[in-house]
Amino acid sequence: MRFLLLCVLFSVRLHAGEWPQFLGPQRSATAKGEAVITGESEPETVWRHDLGSGHAGPVVSGGRVIVFHRQGADMVTEALGAGDGKPVWRHAYPATYRDSFGFDDGPRAVPCIASGKVITHGPEGIVQALDFATGRQVWEFDTVAELDSPQGYFGRACSPLVVDGKVLLNVGGSGGAGVIALDLESGKLVWKADDGEAGYSSPILVPEDADVSAFFTRTGVLMIRNADGRVLAEERFRATIDASVNAAAPVACGQGRLLFSAAYDVGAGLWQWNRDSGKLVSLWKKEDAIDSHYTTPVYHDGHVYGLHGRQETGMTLRCVAVADGKVAWEAPERIQGGTLILVGDKLLMHAESGELWAFKAVPNGFDLIRRSQITRAGHRSHAAYAEGLLYARDAEKMVVVRMK
Repeated sequence: MRFLLLCVLFSVRLHAGEWPQFLGPQRSATAKGEAVITGESEPETVWRHDLGSGHAGPVVSGGRVIVFHRQGADMVTEALGAGDGKPVWRHAYPATYRDSFGFDDGPRAVPCIASGKVITHGPEGIVQALDFATGRQVWEFDTVAELDSPQGYFGRACSPLVVDGKVLLNVGGSGGAGVIALDLESGKLVWKADDGEAGYSSPILVPEDADVSAFFTRTGVLMIRNADGRVLAEERFRATIDASVNAAAPVACGQGRLLFSAAYDVGAGLWQWNRDSGKLVSLWKKEDAIDSHYTTPVYHDGHVYGLHGRQETGMTLRCVAVADGKVAWEAPERIQGGTLILVGDKLLMHAESGELWAFKAVPNGFDLIRRSQITRAGHRSHAAYAEGLLYARDAEKMVVVRMK
């Protein structure tokens, strides 16, 4: 078996060394301007930092890493030095959320760094903007008090999407406030749209049409115009049973194609968004292609790589052709779950077991390069990757690793 080396590269590309939001610079789970090459060393732990509860992953920008977690009676946002973990600032507010199933009382949504602000979305429905430099609170919006956002099964989990001076969120509020836009500078409600319930997915911008965002709500596919919240297209895509979730983010697959995937006998579907006509066309739907319980698949060169199956019964890594939904390969080992990042032509998976897997992003077979234990087991947050460092967390700490 060959071995993994994560090479720290300096790059002048726009997004190199940045992971400022959920799923990275383009919300595609892809590290820009970075590389993975082969070598013989075990991962080197650069630093660790104790954390409280929650499944919100870290974000990295401007030489800082931002973490959002719960410590005792507080929801806490911290800024740390990205290279050394030294504290920069800390902000906290009283925590009121209680998980209905007793799983985890911490935050789920990954923060977003934009225009000198850190935007957080707590599981209790509080949206805050903090000053990136100081941690000072700029504004707060309570989606429960203002819009009657329901808790659902597992609290609010939509990671903020900032576009054109607005913060877009799926909150499932009443009175046509399923999706909302808040003003980035003031926190005031700009528009509201759709009357459906919130899922646990987070939206993305359509790469070929930056005026439009794609949401995966509890009901299904929803296309929204960013400027005014106009619903451009929608289609039901969800399980027939009520006790189900849509959690994986939409995946942009090039040429206006968008892949949506969910478990509970839903599977995957591919849609085509046409910017000129404003039409959304279904290309295929398959229950047995890839059904994502919570992991967002990653697109690379005509294929998506993701986890097929439910966490309770075990998942398998799969490579699926975007053109027709055919399974190119499936890894032989079943696992509980994990999250994925594409770095160059390699994929890194932080598994729920706490292992870091590295394997080739190729459609001709599962080719594992290396697996190493980097955290404790039992966690499902998304990692961040910047300047050759992987920022991964478990239920007790964040671990920052580099391989030499």
